[in-house]
Amino acid sequence: MNRILASVTTLEQHIDAVNTHPDIYRPLRCPHCEAGRLWGHGCYYRKADRRAVAPQASHNPVPILRYLCPTCKHTCSRLPACIAPRRWFDWAMQTLVLLLILAGSSVRHCSQCSERARSTVRRWRDWLNDRGNTFTFWLQSRFPELGRHPDQPSLWRDVLQNMTLMQAMACCDAHMDVP
Repeated sequence: MNRILASVTTLEQHIDAVNTHPDIYRPLRCPHCEAGRLWGHGCYYRKADRRAVAPQASHNPVPILRYLCPTCKHTCSRLPACIAPRRWFDWAMQTLVLLLILAGSSVRHCSQCSERARSTVRRWRDWLNDRGNTFTFWLQSRFPELGRHPDQPSLWRDVLQNMTLMQAMACCDAHMDVP
């Protein structure tokens, strides 16, 4: 099951979709037991709007629809592409940090430039190092124009020049859990 709905790329689109046609978020089958016909089960809220704007102009809290499997009683949800699964910060901030890392910057320098904790920068760097080969396999099988590269950093620089991290992870989500 895709946890990321790739067609919804902004918070504005997400809020409109939740209000007008929420069924686009309904999974076809349960990710736990593969049974179909999931029931709507309310929503939970995420603080996903991290833009530096006045609180009254913010979209927070952002509703995320939940679904219940009547067979196994597990709940699940799907996120719009603009909200990174299991992440506090958005894809753009992660892209900035990863591009700095790929350019050879130190964790400390990346932390200072992005105003994020060194532990966060280190975690994102390690996430890409640990799962980069798997992501690479799925991305190169889907986008052969990414070609061959001598190492992971050059490949990821190419990936991030040709698409956003959000698009890359939405593509990988079709085959594996992201992040």
